[in-house]
Amino acid sequence: MSERSFLDAALNKPESGDKIEYFNNIKRRMNGYVLTENQRNQPQAGYCYEIDVTDMWEEYKKLKETCGYKLSFNTIIMKAMVEGLKAAPRLNAHIDFDHLRCCGTLTIKKHIDVSMPVMLDSGDTFPVKICNCEERNLQSLQEEINVMTEKMKNTDIDGVLFDLVIQRTVGFLLKGQIKKTVAQTVAGIVGKHKIGTLGGFFKKNATDGEKGLKYYHLNEGTVCFSNWAGLYEGLRGFETTSPLLYPQVFMMGVGGFIEKNFAFKNEKGEVDVKTRKMLPVTLTFDHRIGAFNDVIPFMKRMDEVFQNPQEIHNW
Repeated sequence: MSERSFLDAALNKPESGDKIEYFNNIKRRMNGYVLTENQRNQPQAGYCYEIDVTDMWEEYKKLKETCGYKLSFNTIIMKAMVEGLKAAPRLNAHIDFDHLRCCGTLTIKKHIDVSMPVMLDSGDTFPVKICNCEERNLQSLQEEINVMTEKMKNTDIDGVLFDLVIQRTVGFLLKGQIKKTVAQTVAGIVGKHKIGTLGGFFKKNATDGEKGLKYYHLNEGTVCFSNWAGLYEGLRGFETTSPLLYPQVFMMGVGGFIEKNFAFKNEKGEVDVKTRKMLPVTLTFDHRIGAFNDVIPFMKRMDEVFQNPQEIHNW
């Protein structure tokens, strides 16, 4: 091995023919920064379990035929999550913690604003905010999801993210984080990792009119709901404990339906085998808010909803 090869290997430099992708896409840079910060600074805990949604699915099909609007089962699950959050308000909160001084605050939010990832035409996903979910009935929730999804299609996300980055940069300055502000600003305008500049027309399309999203639609909500099965229908299994969206302290992720056979005793005492439709659910929370007992009221309310699926007709 030559001296040059030795040094290149020590620096883990790419070899000839390797493909290099730079993080000069604003979506990837935003995601990379937020997720890394969250993973570093938030002590997270998670719990995975399965909910029997067989009876809820049957009630959903009945409601879908009579409700008079296009209703998705994903909206039923989100509404159930909102009901759970009403029973466990400490999960619907923002945290601000100073690691140096070991002190902070937990702000329990008045409104439940759900961050819900939406897939873009490019194949990327980005969360949009569904506001005031605690005040919405099922129809209003479905309509708002449809509106925000349609607005996402009519939005130049790079342009809106540019406005969001400016807002967050101002926030860093106001908090006295000068080093972080300067480093990210310089990296965004010079070097291999710089972000392409936005032309006047490009930015104007991103922010004008009522058809598209604005930067505040992409701000963190109070809680995150993720359905990975919406990305791939063949998905089976649990979602991992994904990083929280700081300053949120809780998120709920679901996977695709799994049909499982269970043995039951019928009225005659004989063993029957029935197929049940199970929904994999993953709950992730910031451990600083307390212990798992803070999540139990949420799970109990979720159990009530799915054990009494007729309740959705009153939503």
